[in-house]
Amino acid sequence: MGSSFGKLFKISTFGESHGKGIGAVLEGCPAGLEINEDFIQAELDRRKPGQSKITTQRQEGDKVELLSGIFEGKATGTPIGMVIYNEDQRSKDYSHIAEKFRPSHADYTYQVKYGVRDYRGGGRSSARETAARVASGSIAKMFLKTLGIECYAYVSQVGSLKLEKSYQELDLGKIDDNIVRCPDGPTAEKMIDLIDEVRKSRDTIGGIVTGVIKGVPPGLGEPVFEKLHAELGKAMLSINAVKGFEFGSGFEGITMRGSEHNDVFYKDGDTVKTKSNHSGGIQGGISNGEDIFFRVAFKPVATIMTDQESVDVHGDTTTVTGKGRHDPCVVPRAVPIVEAMSALVIADYYLINKTVRLT
Repeated sequence: MGSSFGKLFKISTFGESHGKGIGAVLEGCPAGLEINEDFIQAELDRRKPGQSKITTQRQEGDKVELLSGIFEGKATGTPIGMVIYNEDQRSKDYSHIAEKFRPSHADYTYQVKYGVRDYRGGGRSSARETAARVASGSIAKMFLKTLGIECYAYVSQVGSLKLEKSYQELDLGKIDDNIVRCPDGPTAEKMIDLIDEVRKSRDTIGGIVTGVIKGVPPGLGEPVFEKLHAELGKAMLSINAVKGFEFGSGFEGITMRGSEHNDVFYKDGDTVKTKSNHSGGIQGGISNGEDIFFRVAFKPVATIMTDQESVDVHGDTTTVTGKGRHDPCVVPRAVPIVEAMSALVIADYYLINKTVRLT
């Protein structure tokens, strides 16, 4: 099972939604990096369940325990082990689907692949696994901050309700000012009302998280198969419920002529810059020094609180009834996950870039 990500700055995660706990082993963190445990916990608090009326009401403290790789507040250069114990499992909520395949879940595909599955909350396929990524990504954020690199993400769309402003027009310091994590107050209120309306109707809704990475130096990324945007795409598409990824102008770029879309270079002092940024900060798979920005599409949560037709492990037609505690929309809690995966990619590629030249 693919449970590892990265090459030099590498994480391996473990655990299930209703098991004893979840965690990660982080390798490649440079020795001497100051580790702020309060910051790790603060990032986990942004992702944890039960934080508002528009998220699942599962009550998990998500308290991280650091097991290794840190001494006197600094990374030692050895593997950093982290564990988060599960506290509020209600496994009985899932007994009714022990032999049933929930529509659009991983139940059927896991059963076919492994011949056995943990049906309690989806087991390993549960989004609860992403807490381990956020813990690891918070350390990547600390590392990147020493380099002047910052990773941001915010909710830019819920259903058909779009935030019309670009990230350049927003104050990214206001992302956490509201429960939907949209840095535009009036739009945020509309998004919250929409999600609450969907929740009350016992349904779910999808959305888009926009990611922005500032301060990335030019030169990060590998040619051909390991382009920077390809790795960012892999990182985002590995997050539960993600159905799409685009960077820069994305699909909208096809509506432009080359004369409009090309990012013209100019010299600003000793720095080469571009007059526009349709490339999204990446050209030829390598960062060019401009802001990297992208969008990640999340589908509606698959568990809905109404009956759905399905089949069971015996191949018989059956009915699946939604139970348990689930998000009506995942995007507010997905924001720190997108930031974490962004940070892991950039940290890894920064270290890789240190190996390609003698000087």
